[in-house]
Amino acid sequence: MTGSSVPRSDTDLVERARGLQPLIRSHAARTERQRRVTGEVVEALSGAGIHRMNVPRRYGGYQSSLRTQVGALSEVSAACGSAGFMALIQAGCAFIAALFPDEAQDEIFTSPDVRVGGTLIPSAKAVVADGGYVVSGNSPFATGCQDADWHLLTALADTGEGPPEALWLAIPMTELTVLDDWDVSGLAGSGSNTVVARDVHVPAHRVLPVGPLLAGTFPSRRNSDDPFYRMPVLLMFCAWAAAGALGLARAALTEFEERIHQRGITYTFYERQHEAPVTHLQFAEAAMKVSAAELITADLVALIESRAAGGEPYTTRERVRVRAQCGYLTRLCKEAADLIGSASGASSLHREAPVQRIVRDLNALSLHSFVNPAANLELYGRVLSGLDAGTPFL
Repeated sequence: MTGSSVPRSDTDLVERARGLQPLIRSHAARTERQRRVTGEVVEALSGAGIHRMNVPRRYGGYQSSLRTQVGALSEVSAACGSAGFMALIQAGCAFIAALFPDEAQDEIFTSPDVRVGGTLIPSAKAVVADGGYVVSGNSPFATGCQDADWHLLTALADTGEGPPEALWLAIPMTELTVLDDWDVSGLAGSGSNTVVARDVHVPAHRVLPVGPLLAGTFPSRRNSDDPFYRMPVLLMFCAWAAAGALGLARAALTEFEERIHQRGITYTFYERQHEAPVTHLQFAEAAMKVSAAELITADLVALIESRAAGGEPYTTRERVRVRAQCGYLTRLCKEAADLIGSASGASSLHREAPVQRIVRDLNALSLHSFVNPAANLELYGRVLSGLDAGTPFL
């Protein structure tokens, strides 16, 4: 379902995402085996309007509230962590694309259902040439790149003065090569392969300097005064990542609730696991961890949206707190899934059992350098202790 058949608003977007769960869940094992989200699921996400959440309204997008985005993305992640991660990365990259010069947006958003991928790993090199840049190099961890229309590639450009400048460059996927190198244990179906640029010319209007963006300045004239696009993209990523963690952890609780009524505890007198006191303790603790993660998510979303609505600047302490909250709630979700995984018995090791995949997916998400709980807690602790955060990525 694409084009005119796509719903024209996001009024019931969360419900539409929830309605896709049976389809997404039925494809989860195949998604993992083929190391990319299946075509049927990709099209279903587009058909539900998931890719429109951050596309400007003038191109047919929704500019969905952050609360709605977190709700929709968590529903997708609950059905399949890999599909959810691909959806949240493409939602985020569409947001970034809306910060590019308006001429670039006219090229990118030829359809409100356009799929934009990208990374913030400056592994490539950009050289000034012919009214733009010539780019060469690798862009690893390019989630969903095989199903993307555009890629936001990060490269370093030698300015001749001081350190190299980090740039985001918008490039059609038709001009790039994909290395089939995503063979991992967690989020295995997200298709986060390496994208390669070989002497690709990128005109200047499709370039977004990263440094000024982190400082709150971006070149889009049409969107520069829109409160929606004044929300800091890195804080937005914290909310999107939270949706992925919450969806997975909620799915673990649901799966455990079903399993404990269908199996006993081997080498004990318990013919049904739900009758054992140890199960009550495990279930309750896991549920409380997820509830705490939900409260933290609601708090960070409320902060981001309230600052945007009021036009108030975000303090450094608020920014590092959001990063710390993102890492901490992910840790809580991972701990909940680990607890459920260890309580689910050896039969849960089978590939068809969702629990083992959820555990691996949450482990992978917590290893993301921007989500990592320990790293984010250190940043917050530095600021609480009166020190500089030690990073511009806030």
